Amino acid sequence: MNTELEPKRDVDWLARKATEMRISILTMVCRAGGGHIGGAFSIIDVMTALYFRVLTHDPKDPLWPERDRLLFSKGHGCLALYTVLAETNYFTKDKLKGFCVDGGTLAGHPERHFIPGVEVTAGSLGHGLSLGVGMALAHKIDSRSSRHVFAVLSDGECNEGSVWEAVMSASQFKLDGLTAIIDSNKYESLGRVSEIMNIEPLAEKLRSFGWAVCEIDGHDMSQIVDALERVPVESGKPTAIVAHTVKGKGVSFMENVPMWHYRAPNEQEADTAFSELEAALDQ
Repeated sequence: MNTELEPKRDVDWLARKATEMRISILTMVCRAGGGHIGGAFSIIDVMTALYFRVLTHDPKDPLWPERDRLLFSKGHGCLALYTVLAETNYFTKDKLKGFCVDGGTLAGHPERHFIPGVEVTAGSLGHGLSLGVGMALAHKIDSRSSRHVFAVLSDGECNEGSVWEAVMSASQFKLDGLTAIIDSNKYESLGRVSEIMNIEPLAEKLRSFGWAVCEIDGHDMSQIVDALERVPVESGKPTAIVAHTVKGKGVSFMENVPMWHYRAPNEQEADTAFSELEAALDQ
């Protein structure tokens, strides 16, 4: 899908597609007996807008030189990445059955070279934005390039010092071809970010480091699309989109409940979750 050639999907279509992909994610977790479902549910709306509307990319040619780069730094949330890659035809949906099962090809963290469309191997948090700085700097040196680099981070990942070294570097080199999207669901592992290592006021800190910053509701598709289509927000500055999200979004008993960072539902929980998501499709 080269989005320069494909028709743009409207926000209602995107919102429905995100709900459909939550059902796919839940199915994968139930089959595998585990998975980082909470963080996948919190970022899937943003991922839907990126792949179906914003990114310039071509699933038929994953290494197309003129593609935008999407670096999924919060690698533990790869359920969202795998699902959107399958939905945009980087590989067949049948391969989703291979998530974290014997003989499967989709591991609990994404690996470059093994999975079409995965730009970088991720899982050890704090690396994606630094890789994005390097790519965006290379694109800037190549003055012919119009490619953009998007790095998707978790808010808990911002505990890592390497993230802030990358933040400083991006500003120093005036990398307006780089956008960091921070999935700010306020939880990491089994606790609140504010209690484990507080990063607030995040938006103010990023501005103080020389970034252009916008804050959005990460589940409001209109806000998501508007923010993504505005980048770069300011010439000569990298952009940070702080997407305020809900961990486990879409299933009432998962939302903002720490144990759903990594867990598979039991049979009764699964029935309830599927029912809620399917009901959302009818609204």
